[in-house]
Amino acid sequence: MDDAPPVTRPPALRHGRAALAVSFFAQGALFAMLVTRIPAIQDRYGISDGLLPVFLAAVPILAGVGSVATEQLVKRVRPSAVLRWVQPVVALVLAGLGAGDRMWTAAVTLALFGVCVGGLDASMNMLGVSLQREYGQSIMLGFHASYSLGGIIGASLAWAGAHWHMALLTLYGPSVLVLIPLTLTASRWYRDARPEGAEALAAVDGAALGATPSGPRGGETQQVVMRLLLPLCLVMAFAYIGDSTVSNWSAKYLQDTLHSSDQLSTVPYAVYMVTTLIGRSVGDFGVRRFGAVPVVRLGTVVAMAGFAVVAVAPGAWVGMLGFTLLGLGLCVIVPQTFAAAGRLFPGASDSAIARLNIFNYVGFLVGSPLVGALGDAWSYRGAMLVPMALVGATLLYARSFAPGPAGYGVGHERPRTVDVG
Repeated sequence: MDDAPPVTRPPALRHGRAALAVSFFAQGALFAMLVTRIPAIQDRYGISDGLLPVFLAAVPILAGVGSVATEQLVKRVRPSAVLRWVQPVVALVLAGLGAGDRMWTAAVTLALFGVCVGGLDASMNMLGVSLQREYGQSIMLGFHASYSLGGIIGASLAWAGAHWHMALLTLYGPSVLVLIPLTLTASRWYRDARPEGAEALAAVDGAALGATPSGPRGGETQQVVMRLLLPLCLVMAFAYIGDSTVSNWSAKYLQDTLHSSDQLSTVPYAVYMVTTLIGRSVGDFGVRRFGAVPVVRLGTVVAMAGFAVVAVAPGAWVGMLGFTLLGLGLCVIVPQTFAAAGRLFPGASDSAIARLNIFNYVGFLVGSPLVGALGDAWSYRGAMLVPMALVGATLLYARSFAPGPAGYGVGHERPRTVDVG
């Protein structure tokens, strides 16, 4: 069987892809430098253990507000404009958090960080989905691989800051001075959705999806029907419950339940981040070859196996194997959920992604206290089975990741391309 000739894409498309990867990278680094230095922030501002959960819960709640606001904002301005200016604000807010020393400063900066991160996450994924549609093949996992790489580097910088007892501003200041010019320069090549393409896609798929014209900015020619989007919203929430379980409980689980050393207990999250990077780096090739549905199903099964291994692990090294499997499994679900929302509402992908993005924060907000409460009331081994079951529910909704029966129509699908987002 002959292979189709390679597709040569215009430079503007390739530049837009590289520029957006820079944005994902910067966001991963900034977020990692915040969450990995929470103990230092708590000490600097004198936040009590009782008050700290309130501050931490406020960030994802306000991020959800930011995502909702972005849905309305992009009806009037392009997502690229939102991303261009909100990303430097996130960086400046982080520097402000490192410079302050009063409680009200912590409250204001963390609130601003939450709202702006919601807008940043939403606008980044809006551009990613529309760019994937123009590419005609899966590239969303690559963007999220850039985020994982940024997270690894940000966490490494935070580790160095803690190891050398650096002040927060000494850590955050130089990082911000590098990332702001980098993202502003990259923003010159951001590429928004082509309105004419979205209108054509909506004309093909709109009736089958039960959508009606709404007529906002550019190509937004549909309304999002929440009952159709809900399966993907649940998948997003369950994936982030699994992710937050690893980020918040892996160290404690290894040390308290599997009796590892204090030093070894810090390793599982690093391993999880590295395997997430590896899985996302190769995941797009799997989607192009086999399709989104098989890749999501495989990722779900691998993640469930990871939780099962963690729950029954007799010792720390087997537990590490479980967290490795979790990274390889969970990493494909979130990017493909955003891509599926873009396929489901091609004429209203910006609105669909903004609403779907809210469930990112729902999962993050629910996951940590859920596992903690179950661990205290029952056992931490048993608690690991709950996110396993929730992530496993993705198998029930796997068909939501398939292209519609009519595809995109109007010649959009590329020859020999399985996944189009």
